[in-house]
Amino acid sequence: MECGVPYPRSPQWIFYINKEIKNYAFIDSQNLNLAIQEQGWKLDLVRFRTYLKEKYSVVKAYVFIGYMEEHKDLYKSLQEYGYVIIFKPTLRYKDGTTKGNCDAELVLQTMIDYQEYGGAVIVSGDGDFYCLADYLAKNDKLKCVLVPNEHKYSALLKKINKSDKKYLNFMNGLRSKLELKKKKAP
Repeated sequence: MECGVPYPRSPQWIFYINKEIKNYAFIDSQNLNLAIQEQGWKLDLVRFRTYLKEKYSVVKAYVFIGYMEEHKDLYKSLQEYGYVIIFKPTLRYKDGTTKGNCDAELVLQTMIDYQEYGGAVIVSGDGDFYCLADYLAKNDKLKCVLVPNEHKYSALLKKINKSDKKYLNFMNGLRSKLELKKKKAP
């Protein structure tokens, strides 16, 4: 046993282990939502938060989302489910479309919290996050990139996988675990 490392099963050992596996999730909400919908299902956000905690030891899960007044109830629910929301102001165009790209906010928050987490879980299939994921991987801070749709994501992200380490995980096989179930009528 190394000097300074607590004896296994002691209370200090439990703290030591927990300190090592403190991971944060950084969720590109637009990419996640659209990719799941394209597969014909809706994500249960409560189950997803539990999944991140149990599968990847995520203690803090950020959701990056464009702010729209009419979705205040959704934002409140996300916070109640245990997500930390980072808003981006949105722009409404004359044609009725809305734009609120949160990529820069996700990258910035990942770097602000860099010293606080053991590993980052990036939830997106967007190639704009390649440089972030590559940097985190090279510095042993990338837990994984959780891609919502294995059949539709940026080829840039494939470059993150190394022969000795696979960083890409996919949500396609998680429908039975994470799909929002319709409530039965009374």
